[in-house]
Amino acid sequence: MKRAFLFAALLALVAGPAGAWTDKPVRFIVPGPPGGTSDLLARMLGDTVSKKLGQPVIVENKPGGGGSLAVAALLAAQPDGNTLLVSPQNVITEVPLVLPVAYDPLHDLTPVAEIGRGGLVLVAGPAAPQGALKEVVEHARANRGKLAYASYSPGTASHFAGLVLNRRANIDLQHVPYKGSPPALNDVMGGQVALMFDGLPTSLALVRAGRLRGLAVTSAMRSPLLPQVPTFAELGYPEVAFTNWIGVIASAKVVDGRLARIHAALLDALHDPGLRKRLADAGFEASPPTTVADLRRAVRADHERNARLVRDFAIKAD
Repeated sequence: MKRAFLFAALLALVAGPAGAWTDKPVRFIVPGPPGGTSDLLARMLGDTVSKKLGQPVIVENKPGGGGSLAVAALLAAQPDGNTLLVSPQNVITEVPLVLPVAYDPLHDLTPVAEIGRGGLVLVAGPAAPQGALKEVVEHARANRGKLAYASYSPGTASHFAGLVLNRRANIDLQHVPYKGSPPALNDVMGGQVALMFDGLPTSLALVRAGRLRGLAVTSAMRSPLLPQVPTFAELGYPEVAFTNWIGVIASAKVVDGRLARIHAALLDALHDPGLRKRLADAGFEASPPTTVADLRRAVRADHERNARLVRDFAIKAD
């Protein structure tokens, strides 16, 4: 308790009010298309941050390259903290392990604040066999290589989860990578691809409307937003376990004093009741407050875990 109190006091002293972060417009770069999970969160967060700072927050979409195009734009900007990446942690912990990128994830980037988190849901469209996960697996086992699953980007948990399920269930789902969730979901609903591992913010409304079927979630517990959908662990596949977070990432060249002010401003925004309600309504679980140092340690641990996964499953870019 004493360490937590001292940290909070020091942070308040360094950061001052949220408005001390910047007196200029803020630019949020998103590594996905409009309407995707990161885009939804960036715009919700941007609305709240803009009101608190009294400055406009501009959201810029740069999909493609597994997030590398967005990272390149971040690193090309002035490292003053006014340009930030709003992204899943996979641009640090997953994508660089599979795809060639022009940045060092652990040295060129630094996580600033985790905003929302949650597991993935395996959704099925009209091209998938009818029934629950058991029936889909049985069909895939009897028809090896004939069913495909989409991911919102290669080298992410959306990609990894299918490979882990393939190994564990002794099936051969074919991976089809996309540049973001919206185009992938359109093809799943259209019957071009049978399945997809996707985040709840982009799939929730489609499952609730009956346009997609939710087969299982990768989180440790059932989602309160889809309580009827079981976890993979419940169904006998505990290895298919992924919980992702989306947050704000900065260039590692941003000085620590500025990072502390940005971190404080983002946590202040996250405590806003209106933002928390919008996050929940969109399918996000608001993340618990975490220090920059703790987030850095968690990111490094995730990177090491995924590196083992890539090595053990011989995962390569499609």
